[in-house]
Amino acid sequence: MTDARELLIRRIGAQGDGVADLEGQSIFVPFTLPGERIEAEISGDRARLQRVLAPSAERAAPVCVHFGKCGGCTAQHMAPDTYAEWKRNLVADAFRARGLDPKVESLQRTAGKRRRAVTKAVRTPEGVALGFYEASSHDLVAITECPVLEPSIVAALPAIGNLIAPLLSKRGEARVAITLTKAGLDVEISGTERQLTPEVRTTLATKASDMKLARFSVGGETVVATLPAFLTFGTADVVLPPGVFVQAVEEAEADIARRVVSAVGKAKAVADLFCGLGAFTFPLAERSRVSAFDGDKAAIAALSAAVKKTSGLKPITATLRDLFRDPLSPLELNEHDAVVFDPPRAGAEAQSQRLARSKVKTIVAVSCNPATLARDTRHLVDGGYRIESVTPIDQFLYSAHVEVVAVFRR
Repeated sequence: MTDARELLIRRIGAQGDGVADLEGQSIFVPFTLPGERIEAEISGDRARLQRVLAPSAERAAPVCVHFGKCGGCTAQHMAPDTYAEWKRNLVADAFRARGLDPKVESLQRTAGKRRRAVTKAVRTPEGVALGFYEASSHDLVAITECPVLEPSIVAALPAIGNLIAPLLSKRGEARVAITLTKAGLDVEISGTERQLTPEVRTTLATKASDMKLARFSVGGETVVATLPAFLTFGTADVVLPPGVFVQAVEEAEADIARRVVSAVGKAKAVADLFCGLGAFTFPLAERSRVSAFDGDKAAIAALSAAVKKTSGLKPITATLRDLFRDPLSPLELNEHDAVVFDPPRAGAEAQSQRLARSKVKTIVAVSCNPATLARDTRHLVDGGYRIESVTPIDQFLYSAHVEVVAVFRR
């Protein structure tokens, strides 16, 4: 049941929604700002904005025609200062919830820098459309422009849609991962219903080659690879395995790596946990011996192959290890002067508990989830570590996600 009401927005919630108080209940209204009087259609604790009756001076004009419908962005309506303070508060609030009150630095912006990696939802009601799902919906918004993606990705979407059409049934859908590598676009399709027959495979290979895609894969199987799809970390070129995680924005990744290397300083031996393809491993190895660990077999294989081809670095060892089930022990950790960890959104609770019992002098945590970072920080602080710095980095422009680099000393 819905109800249209006039509301006063009091604050911004963690997901970027404006929050109003109504009869003792919090009502969440997307695309609104504190101090605004609005009219909205209410359903439970959610509301759909109908009109802004009294706009905030902090309201900004959206930079994309799809904003408000496409679920990819939530915060284009915020003025820059409001936006930056909201994202900073996401981090500060997460730490306060764990009884911690470190100084959280100002948001480090990556304005104008766009994502090189994106996963697209695909649906075929009347053809092939590529885009994002509408917020709280399974309806696909086919995008024609996007301020947070690399222009070459947006420009290629129509051709990619035509390319994958043979893989989709009449109303089928799939997932498309597009990564801008140094060799060009790497496109991977997963979740399709139709089998990759020899005839379809040959057609796809020809079309992908004509499009000059660096690589085209279906369900983890490479259909065609015209060039090695690689990324550069420090001085190392690493060939990208299909489906392996990479940081979203190249410039943000470089900024994070600089902060990690600076915090580690003159450490002779560094452990790089959840190392992935080596985004931090290789910059660290320009000055330190690095022991890299990750549970992704393909990532470790790619990192190891790049080590063999890259000269001028300190020794690097790459080890396949599930750090969730088998975290490094305090004794193993104590073999290093510094530890860097960059886990998935779930964080690294088991590993942080072991770190808290170690004698490692410096720890650098990189996280895309302030809540799990704050939880892991609580373990480190309880184990005697001091929080030296907490820096939010705006890698995920206009979204409710924020990257964080935190430095700890013993």
